[in-house]
Amino acid sequence: MNFDWIKEFPDAITVCDQNAVIIAMNDKSVATFQKEGGADLIGHSLQECHKPETWAKILQLLASGGTNTYTIEKNNERKLIHQQCWYKDGKISGLVEISFIIPKEMPHYVR
Repeated sequence: MNFDWIKEFPDAITVCDQNAVIIAMNDKSVATFQKEGGADLIGHSLQECHKPETWAKILQLLASGGTNTYTIEKNNERKLIHQQCWYKDGKISGLVEISFIIPKEMPHYVR
């Protein structure tokens, strides 16, 4: 299966391994984190760029296989951040973060 579509996917995708070392970033992720080093962040630990309480949450997610979803506002843009573990052969292999801009007003449907 070819996953080349991820490279130019319009929202930021950042992937780390089970040791919280960044192993992949799509183009939008590189641009989003350009001030922090962009593509040069690949190979570096997430611990280097997170506060202690956030680092603790990352470690908890990697240990439990849980998910973490929240919204932020930065540079006058609202974003939804979703973090979830990825697996290989049934074992937690790392964490994926997908970040995308959401409108200030967004419809919600119950179906």
